[in-house]
Amino acid sequence: MRIAFLGTPQIAADCLAALARAGHEIACVYSQPQKPRGRGQVVRPSPVEALAIELALPIRLPLSMRDTEEVVAFRALDLDAAIVVAFGQILPSEVLEAPRLGSFNLHASLLPRWRGAAPIQRAIMAGDTVTGVQVMRMTEGLDEGPIVASATLRIDAAETAGSLFERAAEAGAALLVETLAKIEAGAARETPQAHEGVTYARKIRSAEARIDWSRPAAEVDRQIRGLSPSPGAWFEAHGAKGPVRIKALISRAEDGSGAPGIVLDDHLLIACGEGAVRLIKAQREGKAAQGTAEFVRGFPLAPGTRVS
Repeated sequence: MRIAFLGTPQIAADCLAALARAGHEIACVYSQPQKPRGRGQVVRPSPVEALAIELALPIRLPLSMRDTEEVVAFRALDLDAAIVVAFGQILPSEVLEAPRLGSFNLHASLLPRWRGAAPIQRAIMAGDTVTGVQVMRMTEGLDEGPIVASATLRIDAAETAGSLFERAAEAGAALLVETLAKIEAGAARETPQAHEGVTYARKIRSAEARIDWSRPAAEVDRQIRGLSPSPGAWFEAHGAKGPVRIKALISRAEDGSGAPGIVLDDHLLIACGEGAVRLIKAQREGKAAQGTAEFVRGFPLAPGTRVS
């Protein structure tokens, strides 16, 4: 089919690659314009933009798909379908209804649970044991359209957002290719979403990333894994030159007792409000991520040290 693809992060790039391999005619790729980052304020392409360049596909980086110029250009593509994967913009009805067969979104949850921007992170942070990927027909409501296809994924006890994103990308890319074939053949069936069980996966706020050690260990562990690798849950420890910010990237809830924030052993076991959390991988500001043994060699946190 002749399609447009709209997406920005790596999970979207994996889906774009699968659709290109499946032989669909990709009339145009849309991605979010990137902002300058880092000390040098370098502008790097998004994963989707980079792949589109590699595949020599036409690409547009609109500030808003609501702009009249963008709507006119989109309609002129004469599309069979539009595919949206984590694009990052709300699409107006003029865009959604332009393709002949409609616009379809790959969403990384089992709707209506976790509608919105951060379904993978929220599922882990909430302690869900099951999630999935779904293809839905897009409507103007936020992730409210009927479901066309689904695939279920279990959330492992040691799952991080990074590892779940990778599995969701693989499953989602395969589901999209399979579903587009059914749509093209007129064999797809749509099921309205349930009215019960609606939850919203709001965007991760920076204030949520700081660890509150007074919370139960199970909650702190889920926070760490749900925010790993980015933005990364963090805490501060006192170093030779003052406070040092440390990202906790992989963790495990364990037995242990002590005042919240007290280091309990030589291997990064830290007391919480209930139980304790073992840090398995951590990262000092300006340093590479390290396993426990390597981390404590370079930055010892002795038993009895308080972190905050």
